[in-house]
Amino acid sequence: MTLPNFLVIGAAKAGTTSLRTYLDQHPEVFVTERGEPSFFAHENEVPAYAGPGDADWNGTLFTDYEAYAALFDGAEGARAIGEISPRYLYFEAAPERIARHVPDARLIAILRHPVDRAYSHFLMNRSRGCEPVRDFAEAMELEEERLQAGWGWDWCYVGAGLYHRQLERYYARFPKERIRVFLYEDLKDQERFFTDVFTFLGVDPCIRPDTSVRHRSAVRPRHYRLQQLVKQPGAVKTMVKTLVPERARIRARRAFTAWNATAPERLAPDTRRALFERYFAAECRRLEPLIGRSLSPWFR
Repeated sequence: MTLPNFLVIGAAKAGTTSLRTYLDQHPEVFVTERGEPSFFAHENEVPAYAGPGDADWNGTLFTDYEAYAALFDGAEGARAIGEISPRYLYFEAAPERIARHVPDARLIAILRHPVDRAYSHFLMNRSRGCEPVRDFAEAMELEEERLQAGWGWDWCYVGAGLYHRQLERYYARFPKERIRVFLYEDLKDQERFFTDVFTFLGVDPCIRPDTSVRHRSAVRPRHYRLQQLVKQPGAVKTMVKTLVPERARIRARRAFTAWNATAPERLAPDTRRALFERYFAAECRRLEPLIGRSLSPWFR
């Protein structure tokens, strides 16, 4: 039975979806076709998150060991075998489960400015027709209330960006040399970034993937109510599913999403700075010595 020897553990909205496609282009790397299986976050659990749109995720998460291991069928011969699940950084149980099942795995994390990460997450939820609140700061304030009501991790705009406490759990269980932390800004220097990633994974560092296509770029819907009608479960959506073939539905949904998408509003600098100081600054000061990187650009 083949299991991964590397995992990309996060962070969400920090380029991990694009990274999966780039890694998949390397001839010595195998990554699961199924993105974000999240097994180590939910092993032997029955996810029942109750937030808007959470039902779509509950049934897609891999919680069974045999089903998870089957994702790596066909990986024989690859030098680096892995998967990408940004939930691993957030969920407290994930490091222990990873250490138990794949103790020699190499771990990669990409960290993005936590306010930018949270805002991108917020915009994604708005574009999905799931986030009912229009104001980003208000949505952040509602986080604890939502978690108490059983909403899932997609609503953890603050919690998913508390990188120090998250990574500290990994450094406590894994040797430092098997954890590689990048910053989102590192992706700008692609030559150096891919050399570092492929060297860390023990594969040919000279391969350069095609990075011309970006994935999951932030957008906002022109018509939010219409987006809700298309994206969220309801009588209309159920009727369409019974009448229209799946392939045609997918094409129509993609066409609608493209038509309804527009560039998101930029977060005001003063708001960005205030939210960083309120929620993340102290955490980031502790993070710097842990990962051995200066985060001074985040504080500007």
